[in-house]
Amino acid sequence: MYSSKSPAKKSTGKLSEKQKADLKKHMDRHKDKMSPSEVKRHRMQMLVRMRRGLTISQAHKDITS
Repeated sequence: MYSSKSPAKKSTGKLSEKQKADLKKHMDRHKDKMSPSEVKRHRMQMLVRMRRGLTISQAHKDITS
């Protein structure tokens, strides 16, 4: 009747050191093309998606599409 397996949870909360480094590199690449407010908005959108478990490229594609 009841499953003994608990549902798989995606990682939420803090980013790993590798994710932080990847995000910094990503933002450094894109900040020349954006205003400061756009940079902040893009970074926050990236953070939200990465906390949900998306990679840098998946998160960026999700935002820009």
